[in-house]
Amino acid sequence: MAAEISDRVREIAEARGVPESEVFEQALELGIADLWENVILGKYIDGELSREEAIELVGLENVQQADRETAAVEEDVDWGLDA
Repeated sequence: MAAEISDRVREIAEARGVPESEVFEQALELGIADLWENVILGKYIDGELSREEAIELVGLENVQQADRETAAVEEDVDWGLDA
């Protein structure tokens, strides 16, 4: 797995014409941003944050997507309980 990651980093660096260290830095920033967004949306879904707070932190589009996904899961659960 480590070799595969190294190969991918090298290929990305070559394709972008940047050092591998820059690729790692960008990957870390993107990964942390994604994890943070997931935490905020999780708190919103769990009722720990208001919709307005969640929108302010991660944007309307992300909150709307979370709403759609939550509704779909709830529909599946309801369907399963009625079966």
